[in-house]
Amino acid sequence: MTTELRVLQPSEWNQWFSSLELAFGGSQEPAEQREQYRSVTEYERSIGIWDGDDVVATTGAFTFRLAVPGGALVPAAGVTMVSVASTHRRRGLLTSMMRRQLDDVRALGEPIAVLTASEPEIYGRFGYGAATRQMSLAIDTDRVRLSVPEGTDEVRLRYARKDEAVDACESVYARLVPGRPGTPAHGPGWERKSLIDPESSRAGGSALQCLLAERDGELVGYTNYHIKPDWDNAGPKGRIVVSDLAALDPAAYAALWRFLFAIDLTSTIEARNRPTDDAVLHLVSDVRRCDIRQRDSLHLRLVDVGAALEARTYRGPLDLVFEVEDAFCPWNAGRWRLTADAKGGASCKRTEDAADLALSVRELGTAYLGGESLGSLALAGRVRELRAGAVAEASSAFVSDVAPWLPRGF
Repeated sequence: MTTELRVLQPSEWNQWFSSLELAFGGSQEPAEQREQYRSVTEYERSIGIWDGDDVVATTGAFTFRLAVPGGALVPAAGVTMVSVASTHRRRGLLTSMMRRQLDDVRALGEPIAVLTASEPEIYGRFGYGAATRQMSLAIDTDRVRLSVPEGTDEVRLRYARKDEAVDACESVYARLVPGRPGTPAHGPGWERKSLIDPESSRAGGSALQCLLAERDGELVGYTNYHIKPDWDNAGPKGRIVVSDLAALDPAAYAALWRFLFAIDLTSTIEARNRPTDDAVLHLVSDVRRCDIRQRDSLHLRLVDVGAALEARTYRGPLDLVFEVEDAFCPWNAGRWRLTADAKGGASCKRTEDAADLALSVRELGTAYLGGESLGSLALAGRVRELRAGAVAEASSAFVSDVAPWLPRGF
């Protein structure tokens, strides 16, 4: 087999993307969705492998800034469009693309790379760890009641057209980015992605409905949702499917949920991607009737251990030496001294001092955003304590005040 790995050219995009679609089952993306992907493709960061005239593997990256604990927005490669043709599996093509991609990310000076995995077990061998989780809810609104905070009645709600909602939703999203680790700050072209609504993707539901929340004429939140009508012999039992909901304060947040609870002819609210510490869990009368489930979401890799650990803040003073294993990116391997002051400022430098903890870069990526505990990883045998008390110190310092979350895919 003779294959060629090269950077994608604009004239090759249709063939490249069609190869990706085939690898994911052969169904074509709706035209609107396909055009959105084309518009945000960064050709210089997109790679294909050709076997003769055929594209047999793909990957790419988007240029993001990712919120980390402390609120900094850190340059990050948003890895995407990863596929290998079924005819070319087990031949090292994925490894060669990951090698090229991470070398390029390092050359660009991006300390971290992130992705969402169709099959999570694939990416651990390349140093990615599952750093955020997402929660899904199916709330039985016939039996669950909502308790809202003071000020909820002061929030005005109104429907908005999609063209009006684009900028409104993006303005709220942008203000919330620094406060939630794992949230990407997007560049131009991404603002419309969450409002793309092809009829073929509605599964029998309504067109996307957009609702804005305002107080004293100022925008304070929004939600976007579909309604799926349904009936049985007892009457209506429609479902509300929430695609996005965000607000700048508790009263606005509660007002949006209260609206959804009160929509006529429905009995269930489905929300498939919420943070694991979502405040709605404290507003409902019976959390057991919310059918809560969790799964992995954003996978993260430290491309530059020192720069990545210096970019975030920590919960208190810290002085630890990590022995890091990283066979795929050997420039990260070795001992690193991480120090942080009482205000969370950090330094992470090479050292020859004795290590306090030993772990792979995958575990460091899992814990980086503060949602997964180094202590839990140690109990699983994934982190080794070399100095008594080091695991507890590290776990306490790394934890985030809010659960990290990826609110929108890429």
